[in-house]
Amino acid sequence: MSLNKLNRMDQLYKAVIVERSTHPKHRGQLAGATHEFTLLNPSCGDTVYVQIQVVDQRVEAVCFNGEGCAISMASADIMAEVLQGKTLEEAEQLIEDFNALVQGQPVAHLSQLGEAQAIEGVRQFPARIRCAQLAWKAFQQAVDEDEVE
Repeated sequence: MSLNKLNRMDQLYKAVIVERSTHPKHRGQLAGATHEFTLLNPSCGDTVYVQIQVVDQRVEAVCFNGEGCAISMASADIMAEVLQGKTLEEAEQLIEDFNALVQGQPVAHLSQLGEAQAIEGVRQFPARIRCAQLAWKAFQQAVDEDEVE
């Protein structure tokens, strides 16, 4: 990969992280959530609370709340956007793809990750990979748990 392309990717990574962490579109409370989960990253203290509304095996809405570094908050916002409207099966595949992406492994459905592709740069900082994965893991655990009563 050329140095010029690496610089462009690095600039995109930084721009997306800054924009999504300072102006999130999906931060808040979700009335009518069917699934929710809070996850803590013990290595840095980041916490994310994910709420999901699932209707007929489709993700109708996703919101998050929490406190943490710019990477974890930006990734949470992007995760909400990417997974909204997907079936649970599609969401599970995209979560697998995202985890592969940030670990530098082959990705099956790269184009479907949308803006999450910009977070690929986190793989240069192994200690921050968990920050990027936090909300995606919380989403998966939320749908693996029983529905909210």
